[in-house]
Amino acid sequence: MIDKDVVSVEYHRTGNSTNTDRLGMRDMQARVYEKRNSKYLLVKAPPASGKSRALMFVALDKLANQGIKKVIVAVPERSIGRSFRDTDLTSFGFYEDWKIDPHYDLTSGGEKSNVIRFVEFLNNPDARILICTHATLRFAYEEVADDAKFDDTLIAIDEFHHVSANDNSVLGNALKNIMHNSTAHILAMTGSYFRGDSQPILTMQDELLFDKVNYSYYEQLDGYKYLKSFGIDYKFYQGTYLDALDKAIDTDKKTIIHIPNVNSSESTKDKYEEVGHIEDAIGEFMEKDPETGIDYIKRNGDGKVLKVADLVTEEGREKVQEYLRNMNSADDLDIIIALGMAKEGFDWPWAEYALTIGYRGSLTEIVQIIGRVTRDSDNKTHAQFTNLIAKPDVDDDDVTVAVNTILKAVTASLLMEQVMAPELKLKSGGNGTRKKGPSAIVDGTENEGPSISVKGLREPSTQRTRDIIENDLPDLKAAILQDSDVQKAIVANVKPEIINRDLIPKVILQQNPDLDDEELEDVRQYVVAEMNLKQAKKEETSDGSGNGKQFIRLADKFINVDDLDINLIDSINPFQRAYEIMSSNIDSKAFRRIQQSIDATKSEFSEEELYVIYPKIKEWVLANHRKPGKDSNDEIEVRYAYALAKLRDLKARKKAQNGN
Repeated sequence: MIDKDVVSVEYHRTGNSTNTDRLGMRDMQARVYEKRNSKYLLVKAPPASGKSRALMFVALDKLANQGIKKVIVAVPERSIGRSFRDTDLTSFGFYEDWKIDPHYDLTSGGEKSNVIRFVEFLNNPDARILICTHATLRFAYEEVADDAKFDDTLIAIDEFHHVSANDNSVLGNALKNIMHNSTAHILAMTGSYFRGDSQPILTMQDELLFDKVNYSYYEQLDGYKYLKSFGIDYKFYQGTYLDALDKAIDTDKKTIIHIPNVNSSESTKDKYEEVGHIEDAIGEFMEKDPETGIDYIKRNGDGKVLKVADLVTEEGREKVQEYLRNMNSADDLDIIIALGMAKEGFDWPWAEYALTIGYRGSLTEIVQIIGRVTRDSDNKTHAQFTNLIAKPDVDDDDVTVAVNTILKAVTASLLMEQVMAPELKLKSGGNGTRKKGPSAIVDGTENEGPSISVKGLREPSTQRTRDIIENDLPDLKAAILQDSDVQKAIVANVKPEIINRDLIPKVILQQNPDLDDEELEDVRQYVVAEMNLKQAKKEETSDGSGNGKQFIRLADKFINVDDLDINLIDSINPFQRAYEIMSSNIDSKAFRRIQQSIDATKSEFSEEELYVIYPKIKEWVLANHRKPGKDSNDEIEVRYAYALAKLRDLKARKKAQNGN
């Protein structure tokens, strides 16, 4: 396996991010604690930086000193609730330990009983801290139906990218209403400040209300004691991924292997058989431990026995998960094989290599997987993410451009930048009650975000179809593009009318068998309209052989990154019967350059305006003894910060043009 990486980042390894101060706080936690008096606080920091404990410090201070009576911590999944269990803080210098009443730990039990206990918690004057899932918070909010019930409460939302500013997001609406109709404080935490569906997390108006603490991947890793670099690599193959496994797996590294979704073109459709093929590529299966469920594999070549955790197979999976929870050394495990698990919130600090097989349309998912291997541990100095993808059936130059775009987007995301374009919102343009389908784009509206009125597009006839159109279209479109009959029809150049009239309704009914004819037509029209509006040269569907163009489509969804005049591609090397694309190294200087380039695109300035504003910036720096910050709530300071970034960017470009 070639060690040259698509992205290779070098770090100083100062140890600062893991050292603690007199209160037992790491660097990032101390930054958050400095803002503990903020009513609304947004913390953007990577995995393993200590966000959970940062919340504990702030929450305990608000309970002790700021008049807050209750703390509600909401996590996306029950398993992540373990991060907020009882924690000893006083032994390390803080004045109080974090303790949870088991009765108000709602990360187990049924949803109905959890909602009852949530309401009980709000009404119990002696109850202080509650842990629940995002879903429980949503259901309980609807049950309470009174924003004032959250007065004098701190609501802490972990993995904040699950929230959406979309009008149809229950959690997003709950947050907005609580902010504007109660005295509640909000602490939002995330390691990826964007959503996989491209929806904004907060409206611009609401985001301005938040004080912010940004702690980037670079700052976190720069302070690690052991991990000094990580890389990103894209390997393309032809045929089936099973034939390329032996070239992609590195059994010398503690590895997490994610197999493709069973509905994707890259899947063999038999996930259990794929696990067997992967274990065969590793070596000879010896036995499955009946107590732990761990597979023992004798490695090809030297015969070393490796411990493999199969999280794909349902039978015995609880034993495997229990074993993973209780690991305490690097020797306890060598490889994890997973499908939907071992991503967000999963903690295996010794992991150093993530091999992800198949196209991933969600940038959030990519960043979350990278986070699984970038934790500091004494068993590794380098971490690696590799995406093994079927070679797209397009020109190699297009693939190279797409890779470079994605690399810029991933790197920007590690700097906690929002780089996904908002989704278009379709609405009826009128006169569409009995139209056969949409006929024309007639306007775009500004008040509701990116939206398009389509003449002839009928209004949804029932609440059921409205819910599908507003919430389920991305999944429905994915199912259509992955349907074998649709793929065959596209390859055979079947007339679009036949696909739209016959094949697409078939898939809609497979996904929603309860729809009647009228409802089916509602959904069909919106699906066809949105797919046609988004059709472009680089958004053609898969050809059914695994050589689809989804990878190109992902690159097309990014904004801002095209404005970054940065080339991360260094070379293209042979791999299997296709190739792997390599990039030049990214170091701290490159990270700063990317951040500067991003900031330079966030506000428009004429050269004349820059000449006028520069002396004002110098005066501001002299008066405040620091440079202006882009995360300030002062609009003038933010504009000064972006103007300074623009000036630096222009200076760098002119130097490059002059060869100086």
